[in-house]
Amino acid sequence: MSTTNRKQEALNYHAKGRPGKIQVIPTKPTNSQRDLTMAYSPGVAEPCREIAKNTDDVYKYTAKGNLVAVISNGTAVLGLGNIGPEASKPVMEGKGLLFKIYADIDVFDLELDANNVDDFVKIVKALEPTFGGINLEDISAPTCFEIERRLKAEMNIPVMHDDQHGTAIISGAALMNACELQGKKLSEIKLVINGAGAAAVSCTKMYLLLGVKKENLVMFDIGGLITPERIDLDDIRLEFATQRKDITTLADAMKGADVFIGLSAGNLVNQDMLRSMAPNPIVFAMANPEPEVAYDVAIEARQDIIMATGRSDYPNQVNNVLGFPYIFRGALDVRATAINEEMKLAATHAIAELAKKPVPEAVNLAYNAKNLKFGHDYIIPKPMDQRLITEVSMAVAKAAMESGVARKQITNWDAYVEELRTRIGANDKLMRNLSDKAKQAPKRVVFAEADNYKILRAAQIVKDEGIAIPILLGNVEKIKEIIQENNLELGNVQMISTLIDPPHLEEYAQYLYEKRQRRGITPYEAKKLLRDRNYYGACMVQFGEADALISGLTKNYVSTVKPALQIIGTEPGVSKVAGMYMMITRKGPLFFADTTVNVNPTTQDLVDITVLVERTVKQFNVTPRVAVLSYSNFGSNDGEVPEKTREAVSILHQQYPDMVVDGEMQANFAMNSDLLKDNFPFSNLNGKAANTLIFPNLESGNIAYKLLQEVGGAEAVGPILLGMKKPVHVLQLGSSVREIVNMVTIAVVDAQQKEQAQNTADYL
Repeated sequence: MSTTNRKQEALNYHAKGRPGKIQVIPTKPTNSQRDLTMAYSPGVAEPCREIAKNTDDVYKYTAKGNLVAVISNGTAVLGLGNIGPEASKPVMEGKGLLFKIYADIDVFDLELDANNVDDFVKIVKALEPTFGGINLEDISAPTCFEIERRLKAEMNIPVMHDDQHGTAIISGAALMNACELQGKKLSEIKLVINGAGAAAVSCTKMYLLLGVKKENLVMFDIGGLITPERIDLDDIRLEFATQRKDITTLADAMKGADVFIGLSAGNLVNQDMLRSMAPNPIVFAMANPEPEVAYDVAIEARQDIIMATGRSDYPNQVNNVLGFPYIFRGALDVRATAINEEMKLAATHAIAELAKKPVPEAVNLAYNAKNLKFGHDYIIPKPMDQRLITEVSMAVAKAAMESGVARKQITNWDAYVEELRTRIGANDKLMRNLSDKAKQAPKRVVFAEADNYKILRAAQIVKDEGIAIPILLGNVEKIKEIIQENNLELGNVQMISTLIDPPHLEEYAQYLYEKRQRRGITPYEAKKLLRDRNYYGACMVQFGEADALISGLTKNYVSTVKPALQIIGTEPGVSKVAGMYMMITRKGPLFFADTTVNVNPTTQDLVDITVLVERTVKQFNVTPRVAVLSYSNFGSNDGEVPEKTREAVSILHQQYPDMVVDGEMQANFAMNSDLLKDNFPFSNLNGKAANTLIFPNLESGNIAYKLLQEVGGAEAVGPILLGMKKPVHVLQLGSSVREIVNMVTIAVVDAQQKEQAQNTADYL
C-alpha cells in the first residue's frame, strides 16, 4: 500500500460514519417513561441525597469508580511533538478505546489548552469529584514531572503519566526476562541509555528499583553524555550524571556494554557499535516509528542478541497497553488513592512472570504464530493475551492493599478473577472448572490423527497443563518431523504407527473378528480394519491401553463413530448414542442436543436423548433446566414435531418426576423466563430460563448451534458423544487447537466419571 493510500485509509477510519472512535451509551433501561423518571427527575434525587450524606456513596450510585480521564495538552504527542490540544484528541480517543477493550474501563478524553504547570494542575485537580483515576498523556518534559508530582500530592485518586511509567513497567519486565535468558545479573549489567525525556527518566528509575547499580549506567540526551560538568541540565537529569572519564560518545559507551536502552530517535546505532558490546547483549531500541537500530540490522550484526522495539511488526514489542489498562483496573477496583511504586513494581513482576507461562492458543492464532514460548523472541506477553487482566490487575490490587493506599478490600480473590474475566467476555468458568477436575486425575488419551499440527499442538498443551497423557497414532516419521519443525516438546510421548507392527494387533483383530463375525467380518478383514487408526484407537480404549479416544479432525463424523460403536458399544440400557454441544455464552453455558447423531428421532428417542443429556449436564456440576423445543407452545399447533415432542415431555414427567423439564415450546419462551411466566405460568420452568435445549431433529439442532456460534459469538464445545460405554469423542471437522483441548478435557472428565461409576458398581 502506498503512503498516500495508507494516509487516506487512516483518515477515512477516523472520519467515516460517526466521527471519532468512542461514544457514551446508557447502562440502564430507557425504554419507558418510568425508566426516564428513574434516570432523571424525580428518581435521580434519591441517590443525590444519599451521596450528600456520605460522599463515598458516589462509587455506589454513579460511574465514578469505573471512569478514568485521559488528559493531555498536546505538547509531546507520539512522534509528532507539540501539535496542540485539538490535534492530540485522536490519540486520546484511541487511548480511551484501549482502556475499554482491554479492561472495560470507561474514559472521557480531555484536551486542555494549558501549558504551564499551575493552570494544568488547577484544572485537573478540580475534576476529582468526577473521575476514579487520571491518566496523563503526551505532556512534554520536564513539565510533565512537576505536573504529575503535584497532582499525586494534591489528589486522592490514582494519577499516572503513562508515557513515563508505562514504558518503564513494560521495559522493566522485558529487561528482567532478557537478563535471565542471557545469563546476566541486574546488579552487574552495564547499561547505556540514549534519551533523557520523561520515558527514559522513568525507565531508569524503574531499572534501579529492580536492582541495576547507578554506577553501572550512563545516559545520553540530545546534548551528549550527561555529566556533572554540563550546565544545561535540570536536576532530574543531573541525577543520572556519570563520573566516567573514558566516555565521550555513544560509540565509546557501547563498548563492553551489556544493555542498550533507546528512547530517542531513529538510526543512531550502527552495527559496529553492536559488535563492540559484551557477549549476549540486550538492545531495546524503542524510538517510534524508526528505532535507534532496525531489527534486521541488529540481528544481522549479532546472533547472540536479544532485541526489542516499540514496533508490532517485530518480536518483543514494548507496548504500554500491556500495563496501563490493568494497572488502572486494579487501582480502581480497590479505590486506591494513588498508583505508587509498590503497585508499579507489582505490575512489572506480574508481566515478567506471565511471559514464562505456556501461551494460550488464541494468542498464537492472533499473531499467526505456531508455538510462542519464553525465549529470545518472546520476553514479554503479547497485547492480545487475555490473562493480562487477571495477572496484572490482581497484582496491582494486592500491592495497593499491602501498601496502604486501598480504600476497599478484596477478600475473595477467586471471585475477583471471575469478575475480571467477565469484564472482557472471557468468562469460561465451566471449562476452567472442568480443566481443574481433569488435572486432578489425568487420563491417557489416544489421538487418532496425530500426524497433524493442530493435534500435536493440542497434545502439547494438555501434556504441559497436566490435563491428559497423550498417545499419538499416525505416521511416526511425519509426527516427529512436525514436532521438530514447530519446536514442540513431545519426544517422550508414546507414538504408534498402525501400519508398522503395532502392539497387540493379533489380540485386537481376534476380538474384532469374534464380535463382528456374524456381520460379515473375516479374520483377514478384522486385521485389515485395525490398520485404520479409529479402529485401533477404539481397541486401545476397550482393552485398557488408553482411557479415551479423540478423533474426527480430518474425517467425517460417521467414519469416526462407527468403529467405536462396533468395538466399544453403548452403555448398559442405552439403545442409541446422542450428540451434544456445550455453548459457552456470556450469560453462561447452554447445552444443545441432539446436534450430530440422530437425524429424525422418534418420541422414545427424544426421551432417551433427554435422559442422557440431563445426566451429563449434572456431571458438569450444572443444574439442568430442560426445554424440549418445537415450533409450537403447549399444543398451540399440530403436526409431527409438536406431537412427538409433546408426547416425549409427557413420558418424561411420568417416568422422571424429579427432572426439571417442559415443552413442547418455542425457543424464545424457553430462554425468556418473563415471557414464559406471563404467557404460560403453569410451566415448571418458570422462574429461570432453560439451560438445556432438546431439539426435535438433527437439522434444527445443528442449524441452531452454528448460528449461535457464528452470529451470537458463543464458543462451541463439542460434539460431546453421549451414551458410549467408554469415552470416545469426535471433533468437528477442522476444529481449532482450543476446541481440541476442550474436547480432550471433556474426554478426561468423562473417563473419570466412568471409572468412578465402574468402581461403585464393582463395590456393590
